[in-house]
Amino acid sequence: MSDLPRHDADPDNTLTWVKYRARLCRHCDAVCCTLPVEVKVCDLIGMGLVNDFSRDEEPRLLARQLAKRGLIEHFHARSATFTLSRRADGSCIFLDQVERRCTIYAGRPATCRNHPTIGPRPGYCPFRHRRQR
Repeated sequence: MSDLPRHDADPDNTLTWVKYRARLCRHCDAVCCTLPVEVKVCDLIGMGLVNDFSRDEEPRLLARQLAKRGLIEHFHARSATFTLSRRADGSCIFLDQVERRCTIYAGRPATCRNHPTIGPRPGYCPFRHRRQR
């Protein structure tokens, strides 16, 4: 544990992020799960939020339905991208609040699967030491 970063990163300031190493995740408070998550229809299907027939549905109508269910907070019409909803504390609605682990890990969207190779600062993560519960 001595090679863990000494200071916590500020998720809003990518210059404070640390070079990603897989072992950091075991000691992190899931800060990446507080970043906005943009998804496409194929991700929504994989997450089990909509069925396969939704591929043919008008994205704006789908967005209205998902927003009504509290699953998305924004829809980008130009790119047909949905932004997943977050809790009041800023964390993803699919993050277990006690364990700080993803509740849909096997079906998580591509954005999450590819973090931190893509995102605001590729190759870096907003590591924050896990709080004792």
